[in-house]
Parts: sequence; structure tokens; C-alpha cells
Amino acid sequence: MKVVIIEDEAPAARRLEKLLLEINPSIHVLAVLESVEEGVDWLNSHPHPDVLFSDIQLADGISFLIFDKIVPNCPVIFITAFDQYAIRAFEVNSIDYLLKPISKELLEKSLAKLDSWNSKSDESFGQLVQDVNIKKSKQRFLISKGDSLIPVNTADIAYLYTEDKAVMLRTNDGISYFINYSLDELEQQLDEEQFFRLNRQVITNLTAISKISNYFNGKLKVELAPPFSGDLVVSRGKAPLFKSWLER
Repeated sequence: MKVVIIEDEAPAARRLEKLLLEINPSIHVLAVLESVEEGVDWLNSHPHPDVLFSDIQLADGISFLIFDKIVPNCPVIFITAFDQYAIRAFEVNSIDYLLKPISKELLEKSLAKLDSWNSKSDESFGQLVQDVNIKKSKQRFLISKGDSLIPVNTADIAYLYTEDKAVMLRTNDGISYFINYSLDELEQQLDEEQFFRLNRQVITNLTAISKISNYFNGKLKVELAPPFSGDLVVSRGKAPLFKSWLER
């Protein structure tokens, strides 16, 4: 069995590989990939494995970004420390998920489950991955301000950002509100065609981007409207994904 692991934490990747070989010594780990960018590049340039093990949160974004670009013709087993991702994403019998820390017993069950998919066609696997990526994007958020509750449509959101460990929502008219979600949760709930996570601090609406400039070492500098305080930089690793998103 040929396996590819997408995991940015080296100890977790080593442990997964060790458990896989303990369960089935004939398993061949073709590659251990650490980022969305590496995942896209590898899957674009190699025959796909028999199964893909993928963490959800990677250094340069969530692994769903990989499957926006590449539809694998193999089953995918997602790995996460956050059960909300599994609950939201994996209502499909054929794609399993494992919660960290991974136990050998659950991994054995997942590998056994793969046997039932060996007769599936490439087309059915592709459809299953597409089904996983289908999610209902939120149309509005209910914001608490004092004794009031204020509905804010997502179309009216310019960007979301962290400030002093709090997450804030800024509207197109420049008003900021505290929002009781993490950026990770918001990234899952917003329309990925309209919103992009620039870095660990900011998720922006496409309509809020006023200027993009080349920055040093392959990075990009982004300016937003209403203005965002401080420099807003997209990393070198994430810059290609950002450019691809802009061209959709």
C-alpha cells in the first residue's frame, strides 16, 4: 500500500509512519509533505497514492485548500486535533478522520475501512472528496454589543482580524465589532471564493483589497479598505495560493 502523509509537525508525522508500519510492514510511505503548497506540487507531479493521510491545519493554511486545486483519485483520511472540523466536514462514510493523539487501535480500524473502498472507481473517489468540501457558508453573523444584538451580513464584512487576543470584525463602513469566534472557525464558515486568510492575524474579503505590492523575499504586501493598522504581509509560501485565489 502506497501512502502519502501531509503533516507539518515532524513528531506527529514520524509517529503516524511508525504506527502504519507496525500495523502493516508492507506499507510504503512515498512522501511526507508539510504544507498546502507542497501538497499541491506533489499531487500535481506524481501518481496519486493508495491513501492520503492529511492533517487539517498546516503552516500555510488548511489542507482543504489542497483539495480545492487537486481532486485525488484515492481515499483521504483526515487528521485533526479539533473535532469541529471532523463533525462539519466528514459526513461521508468513505472518508475517515482521526483525532490527535492517534491511537493504534483507531488507525487499524481506518486501514480496515479502506479495504471496502478498493473496488471504488477513480471517479467515485473524486466525487467523495468534492462532497467533503461542500459546506454551507454563513450569510450573516449575530454580533453582541452591550444589550443589543446586531446582524451583520457577510457581504458587509471588509475583514476579520485579531487584536489583543480578541477577534474583531470590521465592516465596509469602518465599524469594528468583537466576534465570538476564532479565525480558524471563521475560515471554515466563510465563503472561500470571497474570503481569504492572509496570515494568522487577518481574513479579508476580496472586495476590501485595495492594493497588492511585491515585498522582499517573495512576500506580498496587502493594503485594505478600510485601512488596517500596521503592515499586512502574505508569506512567501502562501503568496502563490493568494495569487491563484485572486485569479479564480
